Amino acid sequence: MRIGFDRRIDQVIETAPMYTVVVTGGSGFIASHCIVQLLQAGHRVRASVRSLEREGAVRAMLRRAGVDPGERLSFVVADLEHDAGWAQAMADCDYVLHVASPFPPGLPRHEDDLIVPARDGALRVLRAARDARVQRVVLTSSFAAIGYGHPGRTEPFDETVWSDLSGEVAAYPKSKTLAERAAWDFIEREGGALELAVVNPVAVFGPVLGPDYSTSIGLIQRMLDGGLPGCPQLHFGAVDVRDVADLHLRAMTDPAANGERFLAVAGDFMSVLQMAQTLRNHLGAAAAKVPKRQVPNWMVRLAALRDPAVRQVIPDLGKRKNASSAKAQRVLDWVPRPREDALVATAQSLIALKQNA
Repeated sequence: MRIGFDRRIDQVIETAPMYTVVVTGGSGFIASHCIVQLLQAGHRVRASVRSLEREGAVRAMLRRAGVDPGERLSFVVADLEHDAGWAQAMADCDYVLHVASPFPPGLPRHEDDLIVPARDGALRVLRAARDARVQRVVLTSSFAAIGYGHPGRTEPFDETVWSDLSGEVAAYPKSKTLAERAAWDFIEREGGALELAVVNPVAVFGPVLGPDYSTSIGLIQRMLDGGLPGCPQLHFGAVDVRDVADLHLRAMTDPAANGERFLAVAGDFMSVLQMAQTLRNHLGAAAAKVPKRQVPNWMVRLAALRDPAVRQVIPDLGKRKNASSAKAQRVLDWVPRPREDALVATAQSLIALKQNA
């Protein structure tokens, strides 16, 4: 069954020349939506996967989005932790969307288990792209490389800010920050003619095309299933995955995007409680198990003593944050959907997937 999905493609993208574009981590949540929009825009896509066994799942996700990839989609095996396959992946391609990055649902045994693959994987992709004379790489970074390690603030974060790793920062923000810094350093020192643009999304929601989705989607799933007894005092930005993919395509070809970072966020940050209220307001009976109350900070800290996964959110507990996508809107004419639409689309797609499993 096709999951609700619109084909809003900007006219600039529709009239662009046809390119060959590598999308890393092709079976992932953001990557699959990038592939959808690239194919809709007429490009050829070469998706990197860790195993060709994933090809069937990727094609099924694309069909669910209403796209028949035909022969314009191919696959190549390449792993962020190994050199093999990347030269083959980059051969005769024009652009690269480096979307793949490790993001486990729980804590790694050691932070380097997350940091090293993210940083070294980005450098492998960049080296291979440079050697293949790719024009530009668009790196999927994160707000985690911008807004972590700082005290709470009312002033919106923008692309000039970097996460401060000198304090208590969880492994994931560290991995995204160090990987992005390493990418910019590579471009400056040994990138040659290779161009780089970076997209820094906040928590990404929107239509789920398959079971391989992000941790932010897992939050909505837990709400729907009753697995979240209450809402911790945490604030997140929200953005629709379709708009994140759209921003990647704009950053891929627009001359003004070279050498720039672009925050992807739709409106102000929301508390987890506001997210829950949005789901209840739009889903009716389907949101019966969505939590209605906020959990005191002391209770979350108590739970963190027993659960390492909870422990990683403690540094941001009770902190208010915000971020601005003014740069992306000004430079690339990017216009995101309302944050509420992204959350509701997430829930509706999860419900549809469960019904048709």
